[in-house]
Amino acid sequence: MVQRLIILGGQVARIAVFNQKGGVGKTTTTLNLAGLLARRGADPLVIDLDPQAHLTRVSGVAVPRPEASLYGLYAHGTPLAVLTFPTRNGWKLVPSHIELSKIDTRFGKGHGVLGRLDTALNREPPGRAVLMDVCPMLGVLSLGSVFAADGVIVPISSDYLAMHGAMQMERTLKALEPVLKKRVPRRYLITRYDGRRRMSVDVERQLRERYGDEVCATRIAENVSLAESPGSNRDVFEHAPDSRGAKHYMDLLDELLAADFIRLPENGTATAARIPSPAAGTTLQQQNIVRAAAAVAAGLRLVHGGRKSG
Repeated sequence: MVQRLIILGGQVARIAVFNQKGGVGKTTTTLNLAGLLARRGADPLVIDLDPQAHLTRVSGVAVPRPEASLYGLYAHGTPLAVLTFPTRNGWKLVPSHIELSKIDTRFGKGHGVLGRLDTALNREPPGRAVLMDVCPMLGVLSLGSVFAADGVIVPISSDYLAMHGAMQMERTLKALEPVLKKRVPRRYLITRYDGRRRMSVDVERQLRERYGDEVCATRIAENVSLAESPGSNRDVFEHAPDSRGAKHYMDLLDELLAADFIRLPENGTATAARIPSPAAGTTLQQQNIVRAAAAVAAGLRLVHGGRKSG
């Protein structure tokens, strides 16, 4: 582990689940880690940052209007507590809505909007694990999740295009390091693994050669139960608790806990001041955020950075 996460202000680590490619298991990973954390008493808060709202639909939460979703935070500054819904699986959700797809065009990419999620989370009571299911498009929602996160889990399905998405992710995170003033801890998670396929074995070999110990030892195998459980609005532990998919996600959480990448709340945890995020800092730091977004845009041609928020 390159950098250990710690609880600051009584807060359990905030984890963004993010890869710049769709269909790699981001929502599946978020759903099942949330379900397992809830079963272990962590009362996780899950934030759906994908305008497609797959996690919101799986959770069974009906959003009556855009302002009742995460969109309300960006459009009106609504506190996350007001936007939080309970789910049948025991964790809390800030749901998504298709209107989130308009965030970049409506509000730009200035420091105010990029740091809005981090600021909102800093205002919430401490002591809860936070998981963020992040859309693959690089923009306000995904960049904002990195600013708010203590660490990033990068799911990579066992194919070459997903591995390319992971390489894009690494370039993005490196471009943000100067403004964040730290190296964001990350774990690369191999999903949809099938040891009988040469491609799966080759992808794993290349990932371990490139990223070393930051590749999770646990691999999530191709498993029908993982694919079926969202159809019944359940995580795999409720749908098929004895399945291979359930075992692998239990192994994954145990691995992340053992590495201090995620921590469960502990009674009597000392309270310390949380380190301010760049978005909450000085004007110079705020300008650096805008420049960082522009640097990512120049390097990856995915973000039109440098505009002030409206």
